[in-house]
Amino acid sequence: MRDQDFRDLMAGVCAPVTVVTTADGDGPHGATVSSFASLSLRPPLVTVALDRRSALLARILGSRRFGVNVLGSADDDLALLFARRDQDRFGAVGWSPSHGLPRLDCAAGWAVCDLWQVVEGGDHLLLLGLVTHAESSHLSPLVYGHRTFGTHSRFAERPRTPIADTIAAFAR
Repeated sequence: MRDQDFRDLMAGVCAPVTVVTTADGDGPHGATVSSFASLSLRPPLVTVALDRRSALLARILGSRRFGVNVLGSADDDLALLFARRDQDRFGAVGWSPSHGLPRLDCAAGWAVCDLWQVVEGGDHLLLLGLVTHAESSHLSPLVYGHRTFGTHSRFAERPRTPIADTIAAFAR
């Protein structure tokens, strides 16, 4: 199989866009990551895959902690900023420390993770993070698919019936 065939297949799979962060004696560090997923509810685990050559990976392996900033639909410029290697990423954006990790002020969601396990995965390492703190909002998430940023169609505008009403309707 050609590498390009696999790349083209995976380009059609929408992925959440996040900025994964950590901090050490040199300050805050972060990078755009679209390989973020939920793994387990009990215990609460998430996964993030990082290239073995990633400077952020080395720092996370040293600190044993990382944060996941889930980006909102209007944050594509932020995703591009943290995808670049040649800029002061944190100097160009509002952020603050939260639980000892850099949290982006505009993030639609936030997870604080302790490094639970590292799994070999080809040219990447899969980090399993134990979520010790989480916050979310109803902002539309930023997703990446077909090599472009987007979001759920009309997610923010669609009316949402409270879950209790839905459960009650099925009980009738």
